[in-house]
Amino acid sequence: MEIVALKILLIAISAGIMGAILGLGGGIIMTPALTFLFGVDIQYAIGASLISVIATSSGAAIAYIRDGITNIRVGMFLEIATTVGAITGAIIGGIIAPNLLYSIFGVFLVYSAILMLKKVKQELPGEVTEHPMAKTLKLQGQYYDKALKKQISYKAANVYSGFGVMYGAGVISGLLGIGSGSFKVMAMDIFMKLPLKVSSATSNFMMGVTGAASAAIYLYRGDIDPVISAPVALGVLIGSTIGARLMQKLKSKTIRKLFIPVLMYIGMQMILQGLGVKL
Repeated sequence: MEIVALKILLIAISAGIMGAILGLGGGIIMTPALTFLFGVDIQYAIGASLISVIATSSGAAIAYIRDGITNIRVGMFLEIATTVGAITGAIIGGIIAPNLLYSIFGVFLVYSAILMLKKVKQELPGEVTEHPMAKTLKLQGQYYDKALKKQISYKAANVYSGFGVMYGAGVISGLLGIGSGSFKVMAMDIFMKLPLKVSSATSNFMMGVTGAASAAIYLYRGDIDPVISAPVALGVLIGSTIGARLMQKLKSKTIRKLFIPVLMYIGMQMILQGLGVKL
C-alpha cells in the first residue's frame, strides 16, 4: 500500500507541475492515471482529481497573485459565466444528449488548437484594440515577465466572445462533470487576446473556486477517499509550487507548444466519446 501511495504521489507531482504551467489543474493527468494505472473507481478518481484542482490552485495561484501575473478582475468576471453555465448544464442534463455536446465541444477544441498553432511563434499578443466593456471593468493589467526580463502591459479584447466561451465551458462542466481548464485558457488567450502567461495564471486562480464547489458535492456523497486523495493533494501541491516557478521562466512560445497537443488530445477524446467509441 505504501508503494502504491508513493507512486500516486510521484504522478501527482508531475500533474501539479503540468497543471500549474498550462493552467489545467492537473485533473487531466490524475483521473486517467488513477483509473488505468491503479484501477481506482471512476467516481473516486474524479473526487481525487477535484482535490488536485484545488491543490494546484492553492500552490500556483498564490505565487502568481504575489507576482502580479493573475488578473483577478478577469477571473472573477469570467467566473460569473462559468457558474451560470454550470447551473444551465445541470438543468438541461436530461434534455440534451451528452454525446452531442461531447462532439460539438470536441470539434471546437480541435479548431481552437489549430488557431493556437498558427500563433505558436508569437510571444506576446500583437496590437490589441481594447473592448469598451474591458475598459469599463478595468480588465487591463501589467506584469513583469521573468523570461523576457521586462514589464508587460496588456489590454483585453472580445470580452463578449470570451464570456460566451466560458459560459459554454460551464455548461459542459455542469452537464458532464469534467473540468474546463482548457476552455478557460483558450477563452483568454485566443478570444480575449491576453498574454498566455496571464491566461494560464488566471485559469489556475479560477479553477480553485469551481473545484471547491464540485468537491463539496463529492465529499458529501462519500466519493473522496482520504487514502487516495491525501497523496494526490500533497503531490499536486508540491508539483504546482515547482510548476509556478518554472512557468515564469519559460517563454510563452514554449508554453503554447506544450498546450497545443494537450488541447488536441482532449478535443479528440471528446469527439470519440461523442461518437460512442470506447477509450
